[in-house]
Amino acid sequence: MTVQTFDAVVVGGGPAGATAARDLAQRGYSVLLLDRAGRVKPCGGAIPPRLIKDFEIPDDLLVAKALSARMVAPSSARVDIPIENGFVGMVDRDQFDEWLRARAADAGAVRRIGTFEHLTRDEDGLYVVHYAARTRAGNKDAHAECVRARAVVGADGAKSAVGRAAGVPGAERSDYCFAYHEIIRVPQVKPAGYDGSRCDVFYNGKLSPDFYGWVFPHGDTLSVGTGSADKGFSLRGAVGDLRRIAGLEGGEVLRREGAPLPMRPLKKWDNGQDVVLVGDAAGVVAPASGEGIYYAMCSAQLAAEAVHAFLQTGDASALKSARQRFMKLHGTVFWVLGVMQWFWYGSEKRRERFVSICNDKDVQQLTFESYMNKRLVRRKPMAHLRIFMKDMAHLLGLVRV
Repeated sequence: MTVQTFDAVVVGGGPAGATAARDLAQRGYSVLLLDRAGRVKPCGGAIPPRLIKDFEIPDDLLVAKALSARMVAPSSARVDIPIENGFVGMVDRDQFDEWLRARAADAGAVRRIGTFEHLTRDEDGLYVVHYAARTRAGNKDAHAECVRARAVVGADGAKSAVGRAAGVPGAERSDYCFAYHEIIRVPQVKPAGYDGSRCDVFYNGKLSPDFYGWVFPHGDTLSVGTGSADKGFSLRGAVGDLRRIAGLEGGEVLRREGAPLPMRPLKKWDNGQDVVLVGDAAGVVAPASGEGIYYAMCSAQLAAEAVHAFLQTGDASALKSARQRFMKLHGTVFWVLGVMQWFWYGSEKRRERFVSICNDKDVQQLTFESYMNKRLVRRKPMAHLRIFMKDMAHLLGLVRV
């Protein structure tokens, strides 16, 4: 039986995989988007204006618009930060991801439901992608199928099976943490101070020893979650505590979702031949903030351009450009956020001081400008100097909190 050949097979239908599939299909390549379907990644669902603009996200896909953020310290001290001159869009990942997959199909990508199993080489050197195919999501009856691929894009999340099968360096031992959230219905009797346009972030070791807890608005529902790299830490118990703290213990639980998240970008995203990783598989979740949707879609866009160059020239070194360009654009931000998470999330005392720093107007303005536009703000040297001096004062304990 003849095995169908595609220019590119994209494994994984999240934001990264759907974006890569769409971009390649728009360039006229034959593309298979393979997604196991029926599973939603735990995610607060925040997308910045830069993503909405760059990837043409329609307004009706936003289930809420966040106009402010509340930072909550271990002592329960609060800092409210308005989002000036804009908003942060909130999406439900089940709807958002499916819309992206459908858009990829509209561009010409072939969609199939299935679970990736392994790779083999054909006699002419092309990869054969083997998968367990299903007729619909949740169907337990699966049958073995395979396709050939001139290039493979691994968008199958942290601990990427594609990366490991293709021998991408570091894919077999990538560092990761775990995230867990509950989608709950907003209670009819809302807790005191409830604001459906505010994102609440809790810096508290009881809710996460090395990250934070969140309560993010999704219109009629809320995402309540946390994450940690501590394997002995009870994420589900912490979310229960967070719901009580936030006055949401009476909210009906609609979904519970958990998944591993990468802690840093892999040092290499390709296998030097015909496979490139994107999104969580490549490790592009921002430290400290845990933001991943924008970076996943950006990495996929760059990877699609790299695959295009590879398919046009046959030069496998073209695949390196995806990581090189991504790190040139965002590497500094990832480094700064990594240092921030390592230091400020290290103890309750430091978390308390971190929230106190967030009360500073210079910090608020530069932080949100950087977040909203996805670049470090460099045009205000005096503001950076003031922030540096204030940070040093907090580090040395010269500021009372």
